[in-house]
Amino acid sequence: MNYELIEVETRGHVTTVTINRPEVMNSISPPVSVEMGHAFDAFDADPEQWVCIVTGKGEKAFSAGNDLKFQAVNGPEKVAEITRKAKGGFAGITSRVDCFKPFIAAVNGLALGGGFEIALACDIIIASENATFGFPEPRVGLIPGAGGVHRLPRQIPFHLAQYLIMTSRRITAQQAMQYGLVQEVVPAAELMATAERIASEILLGAPVSIRAAKEATLKGLEMSLPEALSAQFPGQEAMYRSEDFLEGPKAFVEKRPPNWKGR
Repeated sequence: MNYELIEVETRGHVTTVTINRPEVMNSISPPVSVEMGHAFDAFDADPEQWVCIVTGKGEKAFSAGNDLKFQAVNGPEKVAEITRKAKGGFAGITSRVDCFKPFIAAVNGLALGGGFEIALACDIIIASENATFGFPEPRVGLIPGAGGVHRLPRQIPFHLAQYLIMTSRRITAQQAMQYGLVQEVVPAAELMATAERIASEILLGAPVSIRAAKEATLKGLEMSLPEALSAQFPGQEAMYRSEDFLEGPKAFVEKRPPNWKGR
């Protein structure tokens, strides 16, 4: 597919999806969501793509969230018509609950509203030193409805999440790291190299194991602990049947790096 609003690059087993609208702070219009949905569909379907990095063009903004100008100009019916074509919800990711490949958010600058929700939908968040996170929606008569009101209280203490949502207070990258949302804060010039380093660390593990672990983690959170401990999830069963399940111990015995196949 030819993309106009995003850039998609594959290098080795890593796909990088870049929101390419720096002139509007990488805000997400319905057409952007459609393109991102297609890109993530392609990533999920490609057996040779094992990790995805999500970022925004430039250094000012990861994404300022929903493109309110597009909504105002085109009206709710047109927005709804285009949005229905976007698998995975807002930005093609916030409702994507059936992809168990890992996503890394490389947050460059502002991550507000839907931009914050995109980051929260990823598995790992890396931020530049100038990154800022927040939910301004209540101040324009909205709520963080693309998962923010659900994900944030599950990822930080409840009362802190309520405070950030209700006050629309912005937090710095360093604060986000203190709260456990961000794993590393680095200079802007080092952001993508850091995300790529983390992707390479993930690639040291068997892709089937990474996917099985993510699936078990997400589905297990919906269960009581006894239920989760006794459950066996489809990804785990697929792992036991995979070539990688045999390759790992074999490489260990032969004292060599494993040659993962992802199947």
